[in-house]
Amino acid sequence: MSLLQRVVKAMDHLAPLSLAETAWDNVGVLVEAPFPRQNANRIFLTIDLTTPVLEEALKDPKVGVIMAYHPPLFRSFKRLTLSDEKQAIALKCAASGVSVYSPHTSLDNCRNGINDWLASGLGNGSTTTINAASNPPENQQGAGSGRLHVLKEKVPLEKVVHRVKKHLNLPHLRLCTPFGHTPADFLVEKIAICAGSGGGVLNGVDADLYLTGEMGHHEVLAAAEKGRGVILCEHTNTERGYLSAVLRETLLKTLQGGDNVDIVISSVDRDPLVIV
Repeated sequence: MSLLQRVVKAMDHLAPLSLAETAWDNVGVLVEAPFPRQNANRIFLTIDLTTPVLEEALKDPKVGVIMAYHPPLFRSFKRLTLSDEKQAIALKCAASGVSVYSPHTSLDNCRNGINDWLASGLGNGSTTTINAASNPPENQQGAGSGRLHVLKEKVPLEKVVHRVKKHLNLPHLRLCTPFGHTPADFLVEKIAICAGSGGGVLNGVDADLYLTGEMGHHEVLAAAEKGRGVILCEHTNTERGYLSAVLRETLLKTLQGGDNVDIVISSVDRDPLVIV
């Protein structure tokens, strides 16, 4: 079984593609190298497959599969040329014998996925799914988009902010406090969670606080008008920590023949936006 085949089989167990939001998402094997690198036994994890990240991966002759959480190929096309940045990335991967796999929303929605990991850093409580998947795979009961985490005890918003910063290793984040409150006096019990861009999932959910990477200006205002707080961490900051905290070890344990497979995480990949 090739390295790519083992990755596909392992991810089908961890984050089945049937859980992805395929009406708009593009998941699974995006590039299958026709002539795979010889003796390549390394999987390279990244959130975004940018040109600098690709250069980092291809410099390592042991890398045979790149797992890019966000799909580098998203829109349909009629030709493959180097003038298009995304197509150039795909062409360089294929020419180098490196395949590309993208789990994206299947990894958000699965059990023990990114949204569950986000919930795990918020404090003791219970977590349920906002939009449960219909007919999920046997080992994925409770999968679906978004999570609602209910704390055992109400805590001030400023304490939740501290927990989020610690969990995501962030020095700063963006905070909207409900009108008429401060982070010290606004108490939080119910936290609605969606990794990445959460407006479509979180809008209208009954919660004290929304936690996501990004939301539109008017979506944030609407939440504040309804007495809800909003924490925005920037899109990929809600996703990147999962690679080292959960995915690397879980994938390694699940891989068939994983004893001779290595997994590395990009040191170049980062959110393009920083607060300065």
